[in-house]
Amino acid sequence: MASWRPRCSSAAPVMLRRSKLNWLARLGFGFLALMLALAAEWQRSEFVTRLDEGLRDQFLVQLADSRPENRLTVVDINEEALQLEGPWPWPRARLADLAEILIAVYGVRSVGFDIVLPEPADALGEARLLALATHAPLALAQIFDFTERDRAVLQGQATGGSAVVPGMANVPSVQAYGHIANHSGLSNARCVGNIGYRPDADGVLRHTPTHTRFGDRIYPSFAAALLACSDGLPAADGTRRPNQLTPPANGQGEWRVPYRFTPASYTVISAADVLRERAPRSLLAGRHVLLGSSALGLGDRVSTPLSPLSAGVMVHAASVSGLLDLAEGKLQAPWSGRVALVVWSTLSIALALVGIAGLSAWGSVALLLGLAMGWLVLAFAGVARQAEWSVTAPLWAYACLLVGAVPYEWWQTQRQSSRLMATFSHYVAQPVLDEIVRLEMSHSLKPTLREVTVLIADMEGYTRTTSSLSLDEAANLTKDFLGCLTRPVLAWRGTLDKYSGDGLVAFWGAPLACPDQADRAVSAALDVMKEVVGFNQGRALMGLPPVRVRIGIESGQALVGDLGTAFRSTYTAVGDCINFASRLEAAAKDFPSGLLIGPVSNSRLVQHQTESLGLVSLRGTETTIEVFTLKS
Repeated sequence: MASWRPRCSSAAPVMLRRSKLNWLARLGFGFLALMLALAAEWQRSEFVTRLDEGLRDQFLVQLADSRPENRLTVVDINEEALQLEGPWPWPRARLADLAEILIAVYGVRSVGFDIVLPEPADALGEARLLALATHAPLALAQIFDFTERDRAVLQGQATGGSAVVPGMANVPSVQAYGHIANHSGLSNARCVGNIGYRPDADGVLRHTPTHTRFGDRIYPSFAAALLACSDGLPAADGTRRPNQLTPPANGQGEWRVPYRFTPASYTVISAADVLRERAPRSLLAGRHVLLGSSALGLGDRVSTPLSPLSAGVMVHAASVSGLLDLAEGKLQAPWSGRVALVVWSTLSIALALVGIAGLSAWGSVALLLGLAMGWLVLAFAGVARQAEWSVTAPLWAYACLLVGAVPYEWWQTQRQSSRLMATFSHYVAQPVLDEIVRLEMSHSLKPTLREVTVLIADMEGYTRTTSSLSLDEAANLTKDFLGCLTRPVLAWRGTLDKYSGDGLVAFWGAPLACPDQADRAVSAALDVMKEVVGFNQGRALMGLPPVRVRIGIESGQALVGDLGTAFRSTYTAVGDCINFASRLEAAAKDFPSGLLIGPVSNSRLVQHQTESLGLVSLRGTETTIEVFTLKS
């Protein structure tokens, strides 16, 4: 039958449980951070969306090209034109003159009217406009209303759309509920596009519909209709191909307008200069032209990522530029990038958790800031590629770690530091403790193999001395004698291991490295003996017999650290050098000096001169070693 053994408890299971709890807490913070990042991407609130788009706008400002956009010119019905040519509305004949001059005199590639003509006017001018819209590269505009109202806005006749057939069921489009279109006399126009839009919740126009669905027909955007009116676009190899440009759509059927050029990049010419044929031909020939208005009360005003207040025609100009870039291969298809976002978030959160667990609070903050900057660089590249994913998603994860994981790890560090302080305050002098804190040696309690020098001292004949004393007298003698031993040890920055009744065990070399540890131990021993001399002088004045101290010193490797249990923490050293020092202390009773130094410590002394006392057999062993003491 198996014998029964008492079960022993140790610190290992408790430390293991603490370690598991710490990592469970870290995994919890990591999971929460990842969920925040994914939620910011897939379940965007209005607040998150506004921050996200605001940051994206700042990226666009930095990315915007300030070079001239030579493929497109804006003809502006501005205040000057209204003063010279008369107030709005202009006769249709004048609009026809404007289109004919641009096409026939200046040789533009196409003309787009960013104006709607819902009512007929002068018949001759209407006929000329219809002829131009039917046979020339002239694109007209119509506005679709994307707000569902009790009473739909239906003005003019929507045209230019394609019937929805089974093959077009999946064409991305935005549902419209009304329109303001040109009058029926212009219904035969060849190219008509939508200029209606839906600003974001913050009022900034960032997206336009790629197609608009109204009734059983689908209508193109104004920019696409304009380019469809030209005679084909140049391909990368210089050949020409039909204009079948369709802006890439997001999940809502909208295209994120690229805004690749700054507003100042576009050439803007007054309509009056065109009508009077005084505009430079070089600014119009071979270009696409958008006719719009910046005059107060006539043109619409919108807010864009590049400008808080811009004429609506500039949004269509940015859309035309984007489609031209797309056709010429300068603008790539939108970068989906969601996989990159998820991979980055997961790996960076894992890296942050590992880093936070091993760094100081400020180091953890620096790590999170570094990861945030790395993500912003990647997000910047994504914005340049028309990415639709959230540019702030991982930042929410880093904020979660900054608010939760960093304070938690700081609290754990403080707990460990408090435990370290509480433990070492019993063993080392305050200067040593201050040095441990300064060096942030939170690992100092971990058991490690160190090179140390051990000093063991006690009172010779303690039992005989205290046998005739009262309990209080014995206690006072013990405390006073231990004071004589302790003060020099701490003064020479030794580590107090333990008291053993009437003696103590101390060592040098841990927790702080000590190159001159043997000399320090011997210096402490000399001061101990001086303390005992002074102690005996006081006893002599009281008519009490003297006491004698015995000291053994030896160096060697020892396992040093917190070798306590879950019930009591103790910082101690275990090794052969401790045993040798103990036996040297016991053998010192046979020598008048009372101090014996082992051969290893003796070989390391630099500041003290010693002499050999010959070979000594150590008690309890068969070992014989040479011992030394200080020269008298």
